[in-house]
Amino acid sequence: MQAAIAKHLPGADLQLIDRAVEYANVKHQFQKRKDGSPYIIHPLAVAEIVAEMGLDMDAILGALLHDCIEDTDASHEDIERIFGGTVAELVEGVTKLTRANFSTSEQAQMENLRKMFMAMSKDIRVVLIKIADRLHNMRTMQYQTPEKQIKKCRETMDIYAPLAHRLGMQRIKWELEDLSLCYLAPAAYEEITSYLQAHEEQDEAFMRNIQDKITQRLTSMGIRNKTYGRIKHVYSIYRKMQSQGKTMDELYDIYAFRVIVDTIPDCYNVLGHIHDLFNLVPGRFKDYISTPKPNMYQSLHTTVIGTEGIPFEVQIRTWEMHETAEYGIAAHWKYKQGTGAGTEKDFEWVRRLLESQQDSDAEEFVQSLKIDMFDDEVFVYTPKGRIVSLPAGSTPIDFAYAIHSGVGNAMIGAKVNNRIANIDAKLKNGDIVEILTSKAAKGPSRDWLTICKSNQARTKIKQWFKKEKREENIVHGRSSFESEMKREGLPLSALSDPELESHLLKKLSFDNWDDMYAAIGYGGLTATKAVGRIRDDVNRAVKAQAMERMPVSPLRVRPDSDAVLQNRHAVNGVIVEDIDSCMIKFAKCCTPVPGDAIVGFITKGFGVSIHRADCPNARNREDPRQAARWVRVRWAAQEEQPFETTLELDCITRDGLLLDVATVMTTARVRVKELVGKDLPGGHSTFTVRFEVKNVSELESIRQKLLNIRDVTGSRRGQN
Repeated sequence: MQAAIAKHLPGADLQLIDRAVEYANVKHQFQKRKDGSPYIIHPLAVAEIVAEMGLDMDAILGALLHDCIEDTDASHEDIERIFGGTVAELVEGVTKLTRANFSTSEQAQMENLRKMFMAMSKDIRVVLIKIADRLHNMRTMQYQTPEKQIKKCRETMDIYAPLAHRLGMQRIKWELEDLSLCYLAPAAYEEITSYLQAHEEQDEAFMRNIQDKITQRLTSMGIRNKTYGRIKHVYSIYRKMQSQGKTMDELYDIYAFRVIVDTIPDCYNVLGHIHDLFNLVPGRFKDYISTPKPNMYQSLHTTVIGTEGIPFEVQIRTWEMHETAEYGIAAHWKYKQGTGAGTEKDFEWVRRLLESQQDSDAEEFVQSLKIDMFDDEVFVYTPKGRIVSLPAGSTPIDFAYAIHSGVGNAMIGAKVNNRIANIDAKLKNGDIVEILTSKAAKGPSRDWLTICKSNQARTKIKQWFKKEKREENIVHGRSSFESEMKREGLPLSALSDPELESHLLKKLSFDNWDDMYAAIGYGGLTATKAVGRIRDDVNRAVKAQAMERMPVSPLRVRPDSDAVLQNRHAVNGVIVEDIDSCMIKFAKCCTPVPGDAIVGFITKGFGVSIHRADCPNARNREDPRQAARWVRVRWAAQEEQPFETTLELDCITRDGLLLDVATVMTTARVRVKELVGKDLPGGHSTFTVRFEVKNVSELESIRQKLLNIRDVTGSRRGQN
């Protein structure tokens, strides 16, 4: 830590830092890390990372003390008295984020993200310390349980790595991604790292050759430079393998070279020499110097091919740009000059994100947030030359609402590069966009919600519908909801059941059905999501009503039947009334497990087939012609044994979902017989999981874990 402070903050008060180290050490003296080392090792490591970011004295002190309020008897007042109010506020801010652990619940995750963005808008150092805290925890993740490793790594990939990217902290982002991949996809991680180690000499020779060519050319032209090559980081290679469907030895574009020079004119001069030395790959040049990314990143990017026929990327930047690329917002942070927070423009995106959470369903907010905040950007211009940054894939609708909600609501068309364009046209870098408006415009169309890309546009469209079209929203929402209920095979009568209605509305977080229909109508909630939340409750109610109406068969009218069942001999864990020894088989159509309500059907020549009471094939037990073949059965009290069952999962399609499902099943230590996925139209998928459980309680536990996976929207017991 001392070396990092000496390099980045040479005028630091070392006595005050030593005092903070001593204070933290005393407060944490009875605590140990998971590996058995003294707890003070962690805050020291976090402070070193913060110092390497180039942050100020208060941030380093805050890093040293960041766990004191959370884990010891230290108070805000104590820290303020000894180290000052700013340090105390930083520690308090980090503590709030630590307490707000990211839950798998979408609602909780949205709330925790909101807290993080609020902290960022007040003092970015809070989040920078938290990122440093997460980085050190990831470096020592080997001491955690497998379950916690998976949870923390997924959280890191979903939140912290993209956040580091949005703040321009590429070095930390890469390390977080690689460390997460090590636990989330260990086989792939091992394959890539082993390959790189085996080809290390070959790769170094190639990079040394290219580096020498560039250095010799630039030096001969009098351009001062530092040129070096590197292999792209492991997660970047993994993504290429996944997206291109290639094995490691089939990838070529895994090399990147950096050329760092003194001035911006030198950058463009170097670009000319690079294109003279090597063959240009068309369409792979990007100028982030004239048009910086929103996270302040600046460089020239070009992809070329050397004489070996291997493509590689060259990034050209100044030393100041290099500092920004490595440490992002920390490199430009104004505390070094004592001027306080960044400019309003620096944090405009934070304000937009906070605004966009209004009227959003939690899951939609979290997902669309990742588009607005983390996806690649496209840069377009207004007719007057103002640059507007939008998520990649944005349309004129997104552009209109980025300008102003009034422009979007009055939009009747658009021009791109002075030509009339469709409102769903995908904008490209450098496009000049003009929005055509009219006072007579009737407002946005519902179709725009599926066309626009940015969460900002979607939120403003929903707000317009919520305010202007409540009655229309109710009609539209009711139609969508009832259609989804019918698709799921759920009776609409359940919605009017007095005993069930209040429970369902509470589960949906609405006071009455009209409010929910209106929310679906203006897009604040999807019908699929709403039905998914109440599906299991409605099914349980229907099942209970069916059991109450179940007729008594001729084989179940004996007054001593309970006593008889108590003494019957169990076959395969099931006792059958009136039949002491018979063949038992479990129906594949509904795969019952202990704990399910069950009924038995006497088959011709194959004994008794056991069905769940709510199985569609068991409905004909109410038919008088079949009643005699339905018998009373129950599960026997015995040692638990595995039973095969099936769950069907409804999902939103995304990469890595199959791996997440497999990871949950592996962590739950159940034997999976079959795991099959199928893509459906509209960006949805289904997964069928056939596995063994001991009883319905274990089944429900596994079901809940699967439902906690991001983008899994519902589940049901398999019925063939």
